[in-house]
Amino acid sequence: MDIVFNCPHCGLSLEVDQDAAGQQFDCPTCQKSVTVPTAAAVPNQTALTGTAGPTPSPRDEKRMAVPASQKPIESLIQKPNKSLELAAKESKPGMRVKTIRHSDCKEVGKDTFDEVVSDFLNKIGDQALVSITPINYSYLDIATQKLLADFGVMVIYRG
Repeated sequence: MDIVFNCPHCGLSLEVDQDAAGQQFDCPTCQKSVTVPTAAAVPNQTALTGTAGPTPSPRDEKRMAVPASQKPIESLIQKPNKSLELAAKESKPGMRVKTIRHSDCKEVGKDTFDEVVSDFLNKIGDQALVSITPINYSYLDIATQKLLADFGVMVIYRG
């Protein structure tokens, strides 16, 4: 025989096997600790449901009752945030940042850092330029497995 009772905190109707009388568990809805009352402490099922019916046979016995909740449904899968580049393209024109690293501008035997920075500055124009800030950074060289120091520029512009 099952014990049917309501959570004292949120009022959720709970149903447990009579062997669980006196044990504590967390309510599946409000997550607060609930102690299962003894069968004698719970009013009969007729008082709870308002109907009298035959005692269910062991074959009809419910093994697990799914709680119903009035809370809004929460999404279990979160969408990833947009990349900064995509967000910048979709946003209204405003302040933007472009970082140009010296190590990205080196080719075999040729350093194109100055040309890359100049091309970018010409593309955005003088009136959109807010500031150019030199930066220093370190990175791990894959070939030598050494930490190398390098430089670059951070350009803030209206775009």
